[in-house]
Amino acid sequence: MGAEIAIVIGWVLDLIMGDPMGLPHPIVWFGRAISYCEHRWNSGGHRKAKGAAVALVLVAGVFFLVAAIDQLMIRIGLLAVVAFRSLVVFYGLAGTTLTREVRMVFEAVDRSLDEGRKQVARIVGRDTGKLSAQEVRTAALETLAENLSDGVVAPLFWLAVGGVPAMMAYKMVNTLDSMVGYRTDRYRDFGCVAARLDDVANFIPARLTALLMVTVSGKWGLMAFVRRFGPCHASPNSGYPEAALAGILNCRFGGPHDYFGQLFEKPFIGEHEKMLTTEDMRKAISINRRVETVTVALTFIVRVLL
Repeated sequence: MGAEIAIVIGWVLDLIMGDPMGLPHPIVWFGRAISYCEHRWNSGGHRKAKGAAVALVLVAGVFFLVAAIDQLMIRIGLLAVVAFRSLVVFYGLAGTTLTREVRMVFEAVDRSLDEGRKQVARIVGRDTGKLSAQEVRTAALETLAENLSDGVVAPLFWLAVGGVPAMMAYKMVNTLDSMVGYRTDRYRDFGCVAARLDDVANFIPARLTALLMVTVSGKWGLMAFVRRFGPCHASPNSGYPEAALAGILNCRFGGPHDYFGQLFEKPFIGEHEKMLTTEDMRKAISINRRVETVTVALTFIVRVLL
């Protein structure tokens, strides 16, 4: 039981601190490793094979490194295990930072459109220079819904399934996808396997996220809405939490987006094109927090049973 307390400790640390500035962060290290490999090997022929090798080696390397450290902590004692696993859970969760960023986007766009565009650029991969105020708010809420799956539910799902090594391996998969998993000329081949790994790793968590969002909202009738609009996304997974939030807020997400100077046509998720407000943002964050709490509780129970 003692080691499972680490789940709660890590979560509480994330609630209090988010991603603390100035402290070393494994995701930053993951990003540097990916960037180094991409610049070294994303050229010439056989890009798909080289990208596949990079993705598999990095993910496996993280899994076995964290597993080895965890075994070392077990030999040292219970306090060492709790401390290490708490730190991994803390670094593996990204709920608090994103909710703060989304609040800041809405506050910024209320001051000026230019501020809103600059603020939302911190959390989205698309080009933001030409977004309208409505598109800035929409982008922030879409990212909030996706991050609930990618940054909270999925890491906890893999923690429940395979402990801290699986949680950190998932974070490497997700970081790979966020950096090289694009269908642009530069990344299409090199990032292909990374993107497919992310699709597989998020298949169950994305749908579980949507189910939990509908559950905590108390609007069970929205499951039909999620089943209808969940597949309306270029990603096989991101559409499900987005559809759940669109249904809860009675709004519309999706549509065309610019990535790295290329226009991508995306289907709309939902039918009601309403102006998004600060109240919608607060409601979305409330849904996120409730889902996060439920998921932490479920993960704790599963790990205790295992």
